[in-house]
Amino acid sequence: MPPTQLETIYKDHHNWLRGWLYQKVGCDQRAADLAQDTFVRLLQAQHKQTDFTPEQPRAYLRTVANGLVIDYFRRRSLENAYQNALANMPEITMISEEERLLIRETLEQLDALINRLPARVKTIFLLSQLEGLTYAQIAKLTDVSLSTVKRDMQQAFIHCLTLLW
Repeated sequence: MPPTQLETIYKDHHNWLRGWLYQKVGCDQRAADLAQDTFVRLLQAQHKQTDFTPEQPRAYLRTVANGLVIDYFRRRSLENAYQNALANMPEITMISEEERLLIRETLEQLDALINRLPARVKTIFLLSQLEGLTYAQIAKLTDVSLSTVKRDMQQAFIHCLTLLW
């Protein structure tokens, strides 16, 4: 039985994708998970459109994987912020289940507001505000120019200010 196009893409590009992801996340296991998730997305795209085959597999895989990396860092930042907030509370203070639910809902609302930003702007904003990366580090990580990072951060700040007013 001849290999399917997906199998061929997987064999030809899996190791490259995993290495590319490792450079982004710095963890071999996380890179392996994200690579698998990327191929699951490709499989889902093929199920939706049976004749779907990316013309440039690496570009397609990189685009999908980059979105997954962004989601990973966003989730990790939210989880860390929540854990830090809990850890910094005095031991005497106990959070009720209702308060935990309110905190979680607030974080989810903030996440929804940030999700209104264009993808690249959102990524750059989160890397700056939640990960504490410099604009130069963000430019290198996202493969965009420093001026693009500055412009996108300005757009994100304007978006946030607009929501406050």
